[in-house]
Amino acid sequence: MHLHSHGEGGPSRVLRVSLFVTLAYIVLLVISGIRAHSLALLSEAGHNLSDFLALLLSLGAVYLQARPPSATKTYGYHRAGVLAALINAVSLVAVSFLIFYEAFRRLQRPEQVHAGTMIGVAAAGVVMNGVIALLLYRSSRDVNIRSAFLHEIGDTVSTAAVIVGGWVILATGQAWVDSALSFGIGALILWSGFGIVRETLNILLEGTPRGMKLARVEAAIRAIDGVNDVHDLHVWSIGSETHALSCHIAIADIPPSVSERILRDVKERLHVDFRIDHTTIQFEHVECEVAHGCIIPVGEEGHQHQH
Repeated sequence: MHLHSHGEGGPSRVLRVSLFVTLAYIVLLVISGIRAHSLALLSEAGHNLSDFLALLLSLGAVYLQARPPSATKTYGYHRAGVLAALINAVSLVAVSFLIFYEAFRRLQRPEQVHAGTMIGVAAAGVVMNGVIALLLYRSSRDVNIRSAFLHEIGDTVSTAAVIVGGWVILATGQAWVDSALSFGIGALILWSGFGIVRETLNILLEGTPRGMKLARVEAAIRAIDGVNDVHDLHVWSIGSETHALSCHIAIADIPPSVSERILRDVKERLHVDFRIDHTTIQFEHVECEVAHGCIIPVGEEGHQHQH
């Protein structure tokens, strides 16, 4: 994650401002939703409450990620942000099912809705969520910040839908539109939550980073002059944007001073093409056999480690 040196910088400042504004809007949504008898507004309050928790967890994760590695946390605290994103996403899924339940109940027993209040409060929400989403956009490469960013994008879209629904209720007097909007908001929350769950679990399970093809990484290494073979290749994520790689590379029986050039070329290619900067590369210049993921040299001499 590219936030490890910015705990006091832009992302944390944006998150603090977003927290304050979101909390104020939640209070407005709850009061207005109760007064207007609008489940859509109360659903938006639930949606924004999950956003508030997302922003709070993300802010905490930013500070944790800024902490340097230690003897007990040799990779630092990059995965604090991943864990925060996972908690955020699970909370989104829970909120969506609560909204589905209440919307179904309202369909059975419709309540008269004050559409004018819905429209006014939702319009304020569109402006607020749109501004916060724009502020978070530059940091959205990080899964932790991106989870908060997606929350805000989802809020902007769903709140805009509430405005449309308010106009429909004003024009037709059909109160069921409020519950229908709530189902739509719940579906949007569920979709965004599952997406973040999938990505965070992939990181925690040390899967290949999102959007990266292992075959392309292997082909790029094989294309380096002096590389004869690549095997035991592993690529995983320490954080959402901090990737690591380990592999075994077969080269000719050459002096270490010459093999250093190959190592530099491999590292440069990995950095430029795949943004992989944390590498553990073992050079070998003997015939090898693969057993349980480990390389067993055939012979008594001949393989060297370079990192």
